[in-house]
Amino acid sequence: MKKIVFLALFTALLTSCISTKDLTYLQPNAASKSDSIKVAQEVSKPYRIQTNDILSVNIKALDQKLVEMFSTSSAGSVQTQQSPQTLFFNGYTVDDHGNIRVPILGEVNVLGFTADEVRQKIEKKLLEEYFRKEANIFVTVKLAGLRYTINGEIGSPGAGVLYQDRATIMEAIANSGDITTTGNRKEVQIIRKFPHGFETYSIDLTNENALSSPYFYIQPNDYIIIKPLKQKTWGTGVTGVQSVATIMTAISLITTLLVLSKTL
Repeated sequence: MKKIVFLALFTALLTSCISTKDLTYLQPNAASKSDSIKVAQEVSKPYRIQTNDILSVNIKALDQKLVEMFSTSSAGSVQTQQSPQTLFFNGYTVDDHGNIRVPILGEVNVLGFTADEVRQKIEKKLLEEYFRKEANIFVTVKLAGLRYTINGEIGSPGAGVLYQDRATIMEAIANSGDITTTGNRKEVQIIRKFPHGFETYSIDLTNENALSSPYFYIQPNDYIIIKPLKQKTWGTGVTGVQSVATIMTAISLITTLLVLSKTL
């Protein structure tokens, strides 16, 4: 009986405890030397604007009164710094036809263009129709934050925003409270929107090869899912101490039931 209990306890510990290999990010491959320096080539491509994106367009020139005509804010100045919250209301939303509506300029098609290409398009239109070269116009076009949604085994699930031009999936995870101990870092699922529909991809964040993945850099409207490890469904505990406590409780209960059944 003791041998059976010990064997059951030992087997349960081996299968229920979560290894550090399942928790450590970007581990080197077996062939890599621990003291070697490895350079990962960036595979991030310029993001091409899609429908429902929100753009921040700022125009500056010597003639400030003329610039104010192109503003969407109530203050009338495009030069003033807008907070991230007001960008939703004062920014330029890409409609279903891929256009943004800029005061005076009218509709500008931005679908499939990069932010820099949109900037060049607006600058060209302003110079051709409203400004001279001597006006020294300066246009900046940015996405109003990298918006993503993350659910599953994460500290703070829900929608998140990173106010920067580019961000990695590691930054998005850190911004959302990191993956929990019972989260599966080896199969992080990403659902990405494209003009032709949605594509699903999995990335192993415990492997350093993730740095070379085209999905290592997030894009606006990415949906990230952190799946649970099998240990969570087993309910035996996350650490060895928790597993031992749970198993001992179960064994104690079974022993008690056996004793009671013999006395009856």
